[in-house]
Amino acid sequence: MTVKYFCMVKRINIDCNGCYRKVKRAILDMPELDSHLLEKQQTNVVVCGRFIPQDVAIKIKKKTNRRVEILDIQDLSDSNEEEDQKPMTNNWTTQNQIETCLV
Repeated sequence: MTVKYFCMVKRINIDCNGCYRKVKRAILDMPELDSHLLEKQQTNVVVCGRFIPQDVAIKIKKKTNRRVEILDIQDLSDSNEEEDQKPMTNNWTTQNQIETCLV
């Protein structure tokens, strides 16, 4: 199974500075995460990287002992792979053919 590049938004109850530090430490200990954003006021946590979303949520729950609710998962690897697979010459000739048909 190939691990894809995901961006995931989670809701974690962050009541105090201690909870904030605990969540931040748990996220920083995961090498599969490339970037993260903790929004303390909205209690949202956004993480991006090559991982399996459910596994990351379970790891955070076990390390912090807090309830983790997944709000949104975006698979960012599909759009990049499709663009890489298409040869550039085909895109250019197709665009020229369409332009000549319109003229």
